[in-house]
Amino acid sequence: MSRTTATLPLGAGGRATAEAVRLLRDCQSAARTLRWGMDTDDPPFDTALLHHLPPPQTGAPAWRERYAYGLLYHRRGPDFVTVLDRRDPAGSARFTLDAPALVEAFLAVQEPVELHSLDAAVREAVALLAEERLVLVTDGWAVGLPPRLRRWPVPCTSV
Repeated sequence: MSRTTATLPLGAGGRATAEAVRLLRDCQSAARTLRWGMDTDDPPFDTALLHHLPPPQTGAPAWRERYAYGLLYHRRGPDFVTVLDRRDPAGSARFTLDAPALVEAFLAVQEPVELHSLDAAVREAVALLAEERLVLVTDGWAVGLPPRLRRWPVPCTSV
């Protein structure tokens, strides 16, 4: 189990928030438990974007109620990325990113990145991914939201 005594800066915006989201995403990717606190009760973005990530220890009741491992994840193939998104209780979505600009953009935001450092085509692709709620953009910084799961839960039908 991983622990942090620090509060993650989800309300700060910019690089600090993008790095905090990346930390949560990477812990989810490795199926590591992270106990953490949030620096604000009202981040400047919809926290439903993060319901697939481990919720803070206090506050954020909707996040805590909705959280489940595997609500959003991606898998990579040669020249494509597939994403499964089940964060919306009303329905799920599956995306196959195979356009070179989309794949490049998705891979570019695996680390927090300043939007102005990307070329125009990749920035446009990041904007499309953000519209589909697969990228968090905050104060000129972007970070990908779907973790790459490395541990798969046992399906309930196999028991």
